[in-house]
Amino acid sequence: MNDQVSALLARSHELGSDPATTNYAGGNTSAKGVETDPVTGAPVELMWVKGSGGDLGTLTERGLAVLRLDRLRALVDVYPGVEREDEMVAAFDYCLHGRGGAAPSIDTAMHGLVDAAHVDHLHPDAGIAIAAAADGEALTKEVFGDRVLWVPWRRPGFQLGLDIAAIARENPQAIGVILGGHGITAWGVTSAQCQERSQEIIRRATEFLAARGRPDPFGAKLHDPLPAEERRARAAALAPLLRGLASTDRPQVGHFTDTDVVLDFLAHDGHPRLAALGTSCPDHFLRTKVRPMVLDLPPTAPLDEVTARLRELHEAYREDYRAYYERNASPDSPPMRGADPAIVLVPGVGMFSYGKDKQTARVAGEFYVNAINVMRGAESVSKYAPIDEAEKFRIEYWALEEAKLQRMPAPKPLATRVAFVTGAGSGIGKAIALRLAAEGACVVVADVNADAARAVADELGADTAVAVVADVTDEEAVTSAVGAACLAFGGVDLVVNNAGLSISKPLLETTARDWDLQHGVMARGSFLVAKAAAKAMIEQGMGGDIVYIASKNSVFAGPNNVAYGAAKADQAHQVRLLAAELGGHGIRVNGVNPDGVVRGSGIFAGGWGAQRAAVYGVPEHELGAFYAQRTLLKREVLPEHVANAVFALTAGELSHTTGAHIPVDAGVAAAFLR
Repeated sequence: MNDQVSALLARSHELGSDPATTNYAGGNTSAKGVETDPVTGAPVELMWVKGSGGDLGTLTERGLAVLRLDRLRALVDVYPGVEREDEMVAAFDYCLHGRGGAAPSIDTAMHGLVDAAHVDHLHPDAGIAIAAAADGEALTKEVFGDRVLWVPWRRPGFQLGLDIAAIARENPQAIGVILGGHGITAWGVTSAQCQERSQEIIRRATEFLAARGRPDPFGAKLHDPLPAEERRARAAALAPLLRGLASTDRPQVGHFTDTDVVLDFLAHDGHPRLAALGTSCPDHFLRTKVRPMVLDLPPTAPLDEVTARLRELHEAYREDYRAYYERNASPDSPPMRGADPAIVLVPGVGMFSYGKDKQTARVAGEFYVNAINVMRGAESVSKYAPIDEAEKFRIEYWALEEAKLQRMPAPKPLATRVAFVTGAGSGIGKAIALRLAAEGACVVVADVNADAARAVADELGADTAVAVVADVTDEEAVTSAVGAACLAFGGVDLVVNNAGLSISKPLLETTARDWDLQHGVMARGSFLVAKAAAKAMIEQGMGGDIVYIASKNSVFAGPNNVAYGAAKADQAHQVRLLAAELGGHGIRVNGVNPDGVVRGSGIFAGGWGAQRAAVYGVPEHELGAFYAQRTLLKREVLPEHVANAVFALTAGELSHTTGAHIPVDAGVAAAFLR
């Protein structure tokens, strides 16, 4: 790897590791250097710059666009002017060196036209606070003198690159610029010098705001946040409703934030005014929309009053957003992408953010935290004055941004769906959790074994899964687990009642405890989980799926398993009862009847296998093969086959099927449904 590239990646990772320096996927860095042209053998001057859509904190060499500087700078001679500057992005492709690498971003000109070998463009909170202040130009001079200069707001593009290059060329003493309403750019002879200068700008802006800022930038205090336990309970109660509202145009995944930054902002009387002004930095409002939806009731308002008001505010928000679009759209603007809020602020409780997946929802929330920090800084020394509405619209509905969205891969079948799987720490439940996640779902890994649940969730990753401890026989524990799902992902769409156990005994040896234990986990547990989840689904108004992992034994009378078979029959009939009751809410309820799942099964490993092997008179290690040979297909059933059935039932192809049971038993004629 080229030494310049190594230094660039190291600098990018350090700068990208702090959200106060630059936000996720925001900003870009570059380096210029010389390599040998593989065609001519002559030296060629190149620029490596973070490509479109990348993230500084995790940037790799493949995430860099590599361009020939002579060709890039030759574009100045054919530049058609600011009215047609978007055409220059396509021209960057003709400046690329070699194959592979990332697509050049709109900010490429900012890096290539500046003479310095290394350039950073960042979105630090303190820098944007100066950039978004009403008297940002005067503040820039006060803070930095002529070491850092002011560039009035200009949409990112080729002209902005020309403007910055001219300032750098005409002011050799300058180390960088404050970009009005946007962020900062710094440059240096070496990678280390460039990084030092970026950090100097951020440090001096931060120190200035701390020294000069007034202590109450958000105004007078209105109230204290609700206590933590009460706050999170209310958030869990509101989450399904809010997710349903935010998904009116298209399904969304949710994220909840109740950090001190958010709660303090919402506790003061200036927050409605500031929130209405919207965010400033283009990276911010592309993620958070032009402005958030803000509840205008106190934290202690009754819950039914809050939910009614949220519905009213949502309708008003949609009307306002449509009006915003119609005021600013031109005949060639992309169609409106949806009128629902991406950020919802609830005083005393926190912030709910939404996106096409968990990462997008989480990052939207992080960006709004950045925006709050910007507002605090600007209001502490001046007045917060973001770019005007028309400019925000130009960014939000930019043809180049629309083209980027159109290049995104098609979503997976279960994208935006939140799955709650019980008994997911091992065996069939784990296989189901893994399959649903692989198909795009967010997964709540629920298990009575905390370590097992965490292990599966860790395997899937933080933006895909969370672990919850759930004893399904305990109603309070189930309610808490579903609440945790709502806090993690906004709600629940897909429930798999998989938790189970089995004790194989003849009738006369089966104790009341054996009976109660198995009915408690499978019959009572499934009922409690279905009830809690259905409440959230109904509140969301987005339909849903409930799948019961029943058993061949729910319809087949085998020896020595009266408690297990009866509990499974209870589950099987719950499928029919709930399908009839919940269909009006668009909630489908179906069952899967496995049999002979020996390998990887927690039930079989826990003693059931030895017991059943004794009943059938075969060695335990041959039980799977024994079950396979008694089937019509002569095939062994694995946990993955059960997971396949759950996916088939919930991925959309069987959208008109409810109240059904799918056998996954390789063919057991005695268990055919009648």
